[in-house]
Amino acid sequence: MPRDLKYTRNIGIAAHIDAGKTTITERILYYTGVSHKIGEVHDGAATMDWMEQEQERGITITSAATTCNWNFPTENGESTDDSKSYHMNIIDTPGHVDFTAEVNRSLRVLDGLVFLFSAVDGVEPQSETNWRLADNYKVPRMGFVNKMDRQGSNFQMVCKQVKEMLGSNAVPIVLPIGEEEDFKGIVDLIKNKAIIWDEESMGATFNIIDIPENLKEESKKYRALLIEEVATYDENLLEKFMEDED
Repeated sequence: MPRDLKYTRNIGIAAHIDAGKTTITERILYYTGVSHKIGEVHDGAATMDWMEQEQERGITITSAATTCNWNFPTENGESTDDSKSYHMNIIDTPGHVDFTAEVNRSLRVLDGLVFLFSAVDGVEPQSETNWRLADNYKVPRMGFVNKMDRQGSNFQMVCKQVKEMLGSNAVPIVLPIGEEEDFKGIVDLIKNKAIIWDEESMGATFNIIDIPENLKEESKKYRALLIEEVATYDENLLEKFMEDED
């Protein structure tokens, strides 16, 4: 049975070297059921690092593609049928400056690009280069702040650098709950809920709860900023937000 192309997306992952692109891709494959174990880059066991040189050096040299399905939930929380699940073609791109041409080549076919930023190191040189390349192709982007559990992680620093160094009008759609060794979940500013994951299942399972009291004011502030930014692009979306009493 042919697949409806409106449910197919080509999504790239880009960042400075060692920000965690390949590791994130391995998690995506694990959480979507494509693989049953998480391959580690430092062990040379990452699915996406298929070249012998990549496995030996622990870096991505050439862009690698894989696929997975995202069976997104409906408004009542039930999963959609398989015919309407999104077929995701994921392209893991190199982060080393010597392989920038691989990123440029991949950008030509992307529907969207996920930019990874280390919560410790912030916006790094190759991220700036790749961002400008994405500007050239007008590829829609979202940022993902990685390594929030590392010592010295700073979510707000990264958000500030994305605006100042990349000239982006990005606003958070989630807020971290805790940081460094106390990092345990996020606040979903769209659904206005907190998500706490289960460490034993490596995040494969999680609990959705009300936003903790100590984060309610901050969440309210950033949700208002999100709504304000969305309104500049789509007044209909603003009306939907305003109709929601929460």
